[in-house]
Amino acid sequence: MLLRLVALRRFSDYAQYNYRVNMNKLKDSPRVLSIQSHVIHGYVGNKSATFPLQVLGFEVDAINTVQFSNHTGYEHVKGQVVNGTEVMELMEGLSLNNIDHYTHLLTGYSRSPESLLEVANIVKKLKAKNPDLLYVCDPVMGDNGKMYVPQEVLPVYRDTVIGLADILTPNQYETELLTGIKINNLKDARKAIQKLHDAGAKIVVLSSSELGDENNMISIASIVNGNCYSIRFPKFAANFTGTGDLFAALMLAWTYKSDLDIKSSLEKTISTMQCILKDTLDFAKEKYGDTKLTSDKVELRLIQNKNTIENPIIEATATIVE
Repeated sequence: MLLRLVALRRFSDYAQYNYRVNMNKLKDSPRVLSIQSHVIHGYVGNKSATFPLQVLGFEVDAINTVQFSNHTGYEHVKGQVVNGTEVMELMEGLSLNNIDHYTHLLTGYSRSPESLLEVANIVKKLKAKNPDLLYVCDPVMGDNGKMYVPQEVLPVYRDTVIGLADILTPNQYETELLTGIKINNLKDARKAIQKLHDAGAKIVVLSSSELGDENNMISIASIVNGNCYSIRFPKFAANFTGTGDLFAALMLAWTYKSDLDIKSSLEKTISTMQCILKDTLDFAKEKYGDTKLTSDKVELRLIQNKNTIENPIIEATATIVE
């Protein structure tokens, strides 16, 4: 009996040791939980974010908040929506098996204030598990002056989620919604970004803005109590989908790999995006000719641009915003 107890104790010690070793290994390698939508065909949500992250060396666990046949830019869409209870059940399974230790959490589109509050709870639980976890939030609410989520989502982002975010990647319109500041120039942008910093966001990246001219756009990145950078890049005459999801994933990857060098991260992210969008547009023009290139005709060409994702060629330089 004594020998059995000793054997059991040794086994228990060995199991605990293995668990500690596994957790330490997990901490040493970047591991992302990505909570976004999923499409069978095309690239939006997790389909847009997962491949680039994996190529750049990240383990990715994906929770799909919806499973659709394709994105909503097509004439027909079929599929299912995962409700909040089902998402929390998946999280419980990870927790019960002690496999919910992540270096990063990435979230995108949330359909309702209830689902967004569930995301906030997940952030808190994962940060309790790993206080060093970086939360990258793309506060998807709208673009070009139009919201495509319920109005009730806005106060949840503004009052709850921003304070939890380490990296926030809104576009110009979403930044205006979150801050109540109309952005007409770089000075307005700096003021709005500072308000997001004051709310708790450590790094704020305006993924796109109309502060350039008719041919160019500007992206802006700022780290709290540090420098703010802007970068100018060409517009493309097409309606793409999944670009915001790709942008957030690339910023997550490069800020980690560069040790929070936001200038370098912004340059590599924009350069990767520009190369992928140009290749996607060139391919679509060759395939469809001069017809109007709607979003169902310009699915992002991620696989074909694997080398670009891994080793982007920097063609645009970020400069300090005074």
